[in-house]
Amino acid sequence: MATIYSFKKGVMEQLEGGVVTEYPLQLVVNGREMATLIASPHDLRFLVAGFLRLQGFVSKVDDFLALAICQDFGAASVTIRGELPERLKPVLTSGCGTGISFNMPKPVEKSGPSRVHAPETIFALMNQLAQQCEGYKNHGGMHSAGVGSDTLLLHAEDIGRHNTIDRIAGEALLKGISLAGTILVTSGRVSTELVAKASMLGIDLIASRTSPTDMAVKMAEEAGITLVGYVRADSFKVYTHAEAISTSGPEKIAGVTGVILAGGASSRMGSNKALLPHKGGRFIESIYRELSEIFPEVILVTNTPEQYQFLPCRKVADLYPGMGALAGIHAGLAQANTPSVFTVACDMPHLDPALIRHIAGRRGDCDLVLPKSGHGYEPLHALYNKSALAAMEQCLEQGKRRIVSILPQLKVNEIPASEVAGFDPEFDSFSNINTPQEYYELRNGDKVRTGTTENLPAAEQAQKAQA
Repeated sequence: MATIYSFKKGVMEQLEGGVVTEYPLQLVVNGREMATLIASPHDLRFLVAGFLRLQGFVSKVDDFLALAICQDFGAASVTIRGELPERLKPVLTSGCGTGISFNMPKPVEKSGPSRVHAPETIFALMNQLAQQCEGYKNHGGMHSAGVGSDTLLLHAEDIGRHNTIDRIAGEALLKGISLAGTILVTSGRVSTELVAKASMLGIDLIASRTSPTDMAVKMAEEAGITLVGYVRADSFKVYTHAEAISTSGPEKIAGVTGVILAGGASSRMGSNKALLPHKGGRFIESIYRELSEIFPEVILVTNTPEQYQFLPCRKVADLYPGMGALAGIHAGLAQANTPSVFTVACDMPHLDPALIRHIAGRRGDCDLVLPKSGHGYEPLHALYNKSALAAMEQCLEQGKRRIVSILPQLKVNEIPASEVAGFDPEFDSFSNINTPQEYYELRNGDKVRTGTTENLPAAEQAQKAQA
């Protein structure tokens, strides 16, 4: 920790804070001093392995005969197969603090990316990277990068922009992870060195919060890499190979049925909340639209199907009437035509398609995929496999109504709150509307976000007009 002085509005205040660490690492390869890498002092074996990999001196784990890091003396001693070139000509790169290269990486030319990527995936990976950036959160001054497909596989932070991809390349090499066809997300500017290194790793798409250089754009075009810049909450710019970005929306998830639970007495609301006006229709219509874009079939679990004839989906009744949400989940799961169901309540106004897809993608060999928030388990926003039916029926027949009563009997794949936060930092996906006040606040919040004032109280309309 260091003593730092904060000046704000004419007042100087002393405080304690962290300062980013700059660490010189002397790299000796086959007995020859090669370079001094200026980096952050963590996971240095990944940095060294990735640096040598992307310089073309190694290509597989077996190329390393020895790799030793002495943290105290800032030294890395490496023995590799083969001999180094007689003369090594250093090249200064545009890396932070001026990077160094001996062999400028050359991209692998190809006609285009290997597959089409959904915009939602780019946003999700960038959000996950932001959640993982502990160094930047603590004291700033750090660059970050990560690679993944539906979720981050690897991520790295460093004071050097190019060190982050070197670290990822080294970790992937030492752990035997293929990066072919993945997406690289980065906090920094995209340069030719970064594009060339990404091409060597088989990366399909590079997305940055900032901009690429003109030469990086040219190189990405030749390397068949989709280059995306200025990624924000719901927008980005595409500089090359835009055909690899899906604009028709992601494919629906096969083998999973979306289930809407429309039970409950709505006693605190005073009327059926599923039928309240919302997003130009009724509350449950917006939920149905969200799920129908993700799943090939949507089922409504209700004991009053006559109230929902306007919904173009199958309606099923509880098989254990009067046993609450657990009975509703059981009914949807038992009567679905697919091996799995994803359940939501009919009053969840902030569903996140990327999070839902992430949860559904984790169904694998388990009975239940159960996300967590800061409040604990979220079983009304979860994926259930048919293998959970026996445990449900046993609890229901014993008069146990609580969903958590089935957990001890199931193989549960928990998604921790930290992972959920990569998609939904505020955990809004799990919120629901129970009272007139909550519904009023939701409606007003929607008006503010869309810039309209219709139906707001007169005082609020006047205040809005003056703003």
